Amino acid sequence: MMEAIKKVRGRAVVIPGDEIDTDRIIPARYLKAITFDGLGEALFYDERYDEAGNPKDHPLNRPERQGASIMVVGAGFGSGSSREHAPQAIKRAGFKAIIGESFAEIFFGNATQIGLVCVTLDPEDLGVLAEWVEANPEGEVEVDLEAREVRFGRRVAPLAIREAAREALVSGRWDPLAELMEVMDEIKRLDAARPGPGKRGGYRGLA
Repeated sequence: MMEAIKKVRGRAVVIPGDEIDTDRIIPARYLKAITFDGLGEALFYDERYDEAGNPKDHPLNRPERQGASIMVVGAGFGSGSSREHAPQAIKRAGFKAIIGESFAEIFFGNATQIGLVCVTLDPEDLGVLAEWVEANPEGEVEVDLEAREVRFGRRVAPLAIREAAREALVSGRWDPLAELMEVMDEIKRLDAARPGPGKRGGYRGLA
């Protein structure tokens, strides 16, 4: 049974800039991975580390941002190629939600299908949130999909999310593959319980 995702709460980190594409989120050389395991370590790798592997001054490398589970981004996040590795890398790095001004269509769909919540705020509210997160590294942000609100400090901002995606998340129906497997399991269960030939109420065969 898939997890119903109604609220996400945790510390946040701001990734500044608009139109951050999937090539930046996960460098192309990591697309050769057979599974998504370990992709979290490659998240924004070329922006976080130099050629020798030494860490740069990137928000994700700062000690006070370790353990953050909510990412605050700008407009057009996830643009570029349609690689599903990008949301996979974000989720496997420990993030459960992304709050931004807008998302690329395919990225949004890929994220929703793995239970990575993507919601938008209007630019003014997003700016206030980003400033608050920068000033309060230990503060927590809450994304409430049922109430359609983002809460931080003493502020409440209305969020936007496509209704079909919101419903899929809060009802625990966000993974189409898992949902298909549930249907197949139910079909197998019903088939096994169905009376066979010769059983009372079963098939009588052809005349």
